[in-house]
Amino acid sequence: MIKLGIDVGSRNSKIVLYDTAKGKLIYSAFVGTEVSPKQSVKMLKETALQSLEIDDSNITTFGVTGYGRKLFPEANSILSEITCHAAGCLHFFPTVRTIIDIGGQDAKIISIDTHGKVADFVMNDKCAAGTGRFLEMTALRLGCEIGELSLLATKSTKDYKLTSTCAVFAESEIIGMMASAVLASDIARSVHRSVAKRIVSQMAGLAWEPPVIFTGGVALNKDLGFCLGKELGTTMIIPLDPEITGALGAAILSSIPKQI
Repeated sequence: MIKLGIDVGSRNSKIVLYDTAKGKLIYSAFVGTEVSPKQSVKMLKETALQSLEIDDSNITTFGVTGYGRKLFPEANSILSEITCHAAGCLHFFPTVRTIIDIGGQDAKIISIDTHGKVADFVMNDKCAAGTGRFLEMTALRLGCEIGELSLLATKSTKDYKLTSTCAVFAESEIIGMMASAVLASDIARSVHRSVAKRIVSQMAGLAWEPPVIFTGGVALNKDLGFCLGKELGTTMIIPLDPEITGALGAAILSSIPKQI
């Protein structure tokens, strides 16, 4: 009884194979979403099946979520990112009450009730501020890889504040800081604090409470997790592999015969 879950994101496509008999994840991987998301998923699936030495006959159900979910009408279930991230996070942390998911193009905050159900959520998919795109822009300006931002920010010794809530204007502020010889480490930390404040502001209308999980690809940035925790006054729980929680949820929920 193996379920397949796919999360086709704006930046990366993720795959999970979940063994229902054992109640555990048995394979996960992700690749950059290419021009053809279907080709990215095909490659992921072929590699997964080869790695586990199984074939399509071993897959009982297939669930898909993410930006590209409607490209896969053959899936047993086409699911919202909200329900999938909730299911994936609850699998690892059954007592979670709030989920912060920051992806390449959006940010979602999900509140979970005491019965493990989605109670409410808020989402930002209109502005780059508070998303992975803003961090990518920062890394580009600072001349480093996006994966290096976290370590860079931990070397910060001075607090600087970005006043703009718009990513375009914030980029202009960053350019101004660079022209004023502000250290790259201080700029990186100021950006993380800005994103954290943006997320906290987004949560203002949500009845959230701890424990709080930080998930999605951007959760790999530990310094941003630190800044979020500081703004919220609580410790962030970060899954071992936060990139694949949505795909895991898609696998777990793949027997639900409905499209969202």
